[in-house]
Amino acid sequence: MLNNVILVGRLTENPAIVEIEPNKKVTTVILAVNRNFKNAEGIYETDFIRCILWNNIAATTTEYCRIGDVIGVKGRLQSNKYEDENGKTHYITDVIAERVTFLSTNKKNEEKENKKEE
Repeated sequence: MLNNVILVGRLTENPAIVEIEPNKKVTTVILAVNRNFKNAEGIYETDFIRCILWNNIAATTTEYCRIGDVIGVKGRLQSNKYEDENGKTHYITDVIAERVTFLSTNKKNEEKENKKEE
């Protein structure tokens, strides 16, 4: 069996790390991934895909990446389900990142942050 996903997209917000317990860190990022074809109105649609990053990958991504940066994610799909208060079952599919590649940064955001620190 094979469960492998490769995505390239832009971060929709700044990553924030959460320490669940000692030596166990996680961050969740949303990647905006454009489709390679136009819809009936001639517009490229975008998918917003939730990715879960653990430990060193989470820490490094949080340190170096900001909103608008383009990253590549290689990972696997993981499905979970839960029941709401009405007893209806909902399914959620996430990408669990096994590797993240920083492809480009949003220089304007970096320059703004540097000016704020001065």
